[in-house]
Amino acid sequence: MTGESRRIARVLLDSPLPQLDRLFDYALPAEFGDVPLGVRVRVPLRTAGRVIDGYVVDIDTEDDADRALSEVDSIVSEVAVLPERLHRLARRVADRAAGSASDVLRLVIPKRQVRVEKAWTAESPVPVVDEDAAARAQEILDAYDGLAAVLDGSGRAAVEAIPQLRDGAEGWSLLLAAAAARLLASGKSSILIVPDHRDLDRLLTTLDGLVPGDAVVRYDSRQTNPDRYRGFLRTLEEAPCIVVGNRSAVYAPVQAGLVAIWDDGDPLLGEQLAPYVNARDAALLRQELEQSALLFAGHTRTTDVERLVAHGWLDDVRAARRVLPKVVLSTPQEMEQPAGQRMPSSAFLAARTAAAEGPVLVQVSRPGFSPSLVCAECRAPARCPHCGGPLGARHRGAVPVCGWCGRSAQAWACPFCSSTKLRLASSGSERTADELGRAFPGIRVIVADGAHPVERVDAKPALVVATRGAEPLAVGGYRAVVLLDGPRMLQAPDLRIGEACLRWWSNAAALAAPGAPIHLVGVSGAVGMALATWNQAGYARAELESRAPLHMPPTTRVALVEGSAAAVSRALIALGELALPSDAVLGPVPVESDDLPPRVRALVRFEYGAGSRVATVLRAAVVAEAVNGRRGKARNTKSTLTVRLDILDPEL
Repeated sequence: MTGESRRIARVLLDSPLPQLDRLFDYALPAEFGDVPLGVRVRVPLRTAGRVIDGYVVDIDTEDDADRALSEVDSIVSEVAVLPERLHRLARRVADRAAGSASDVLRLVIPKRQVRVEKAWTAESPVPVVDEDAAARAQEILDAYDGLAAVLDGSGRAAVEAIPQLRDGAEGWSLLLAAAAARLLASGKSSILIVPDHRDLDRLLTTLDGLVPGDAVVRYDSRQTNPDRYRGFLRTLEEAPCIVVGNRSAVYAPVQAGLVAIWDDGDPLLGEQLAPYVNARDAALLRQELEQSALLFAGHTRTTDVERLVAHGWLDDVRAARRVLPKVVLSTPQEMEQPAGQRMPSSAFLAARTAAAEGPVLVQVSRPGFSPSLVCAECRAPARCPHCGGPLGARHRGAVPVCGWCGRSAQAWACPFCSSTKLRLASSGSERTADELGRAFPGIRVIVADGAHPVERVDAKPALVVATRGAEPLAVGGYRAVVLLDGPRMLQAPDLRIGEACLRWWSNAAALAAPGAPIHLVGVSGAVGMALATWNQAGYARAELESRAPLHMPPTTRVALVEGSAAAVSRALIALGELALPSDAVLGPVPVESDDLPPRVRALVRFEYGAGSRVATVLRAAVVAEAVNGRRGKARNTKSTLTVRLDILDPEL
């Protein structure tokens, strides 16, 4: 030892390899001068002379010991894109999900845009909310019991959004905008998270009337790379702002005073990239770290949020004066009508009466004309002779087309009875519009689905046929709402299908004008009664009670372990040392794929208290398999073991 000292940088590598998910020490050359924490750097790897991107997480000084250290190759930028709070959040999220911190950071830190960076001054003025806007925000918040106290005290709450339109905006967007305006007026930033671009556009429009435009930062995948990077740089500044975006916005590096999520049951809030963390879970972890206010707002209550309410982790915030939509269920006589009669007489008459005054919403389950066909003789589902996919019709009299490979089936014959005749088995949005157009002559018919996006309709008479989630806003609200295909929706093989249907129907019902009838066709039982009484929280409580004996989520956490049979077996053996219950592991079972060696999967159920231990063991198993794979004679390019925690709908 020479007694001299040297500076070292602890660097988080931007790599998908699980074995590199830790901090590496590199020597900092003196010519680099002062290096800010969080900057991008280029550093060498010890293998193959490669240079890789990374972030400086810490800088320290050590005595010049014998250990050899590679030097930082270059400083990519002087901008600290990884503040400490963001690294801490990414590390916490990754550890809980048995994933890598770099995978989390890849969701939030955009690629560098040199021109944008050079033009950035980091000196945005502090936005000011004027007195009139502050008064409007306060009026909106006063409609909820105890909400202001939650915001001011950095509390946590599940908020039942008021299902009504006001000044052309939905109640939920007014709620989130008013909460963010209140925090902005006190000098704090907010993060508002919504499922899709339609919700984002509506929320941005609502914010435009309450806060200065330069205070709002948009955060979504539709932006160009320069705009996305420009918005990210704005969130690094000290001046408060309001971040509005989709699921990845939950990681925005502002010092948040509020994180709010709208409609947390929407599957779009579940991240599709590793480590597959739902925005709801990331928001909970962030609130734990930063002690910000946290709101989950919705017309319905997910079982995940209701579990937190039951444990006292979230306050239950309701409207001071509840506004209940007028929901009409089908009568017993109407429930016994033939399946081919989609709209009972009461719903038909309500739609006819309302359509003479303004727009009427008709919600259907599927887009297109007829998404599925069956044999006209034996009623067997019509399948493509090439790939086995379902056949459908694009319009009346059209040649059947496969929904998987897109091939036409002009000479189709039933493999069971040899019949060549087909029958329409279901009605999509276009077929429903065609049928209603003939039943309501003289009334315009508007189709709103993924292929025909419609954001808003006027107050003139119309029939709006929309798929779930694609319903446009109507000026003044819909004069009637008819919810079709309920029984079909509830037949989906999904643990949470009741929750999902209740969410789809509640969101559509919230678009109705005050006092307008909402007809739920063909549905009774607990889901129908929850909508009719507007008691979605009660339905969620009942669901939790029924799942608890079966150890189904969210009463317990569930991990999916998939890979080669040997890798999965080693991971399960390692888990066995945690003394989990005897019925914790389900499987393994084979996975249908062309991979060699064949893959299997298993489910692991565990209590929340064991979460950190299970995640640690599974992460260690993933790293061990990755290291062993690279040491083999033929290095595997595909991981032999993958892990995914918090599976919402476990299915082996």
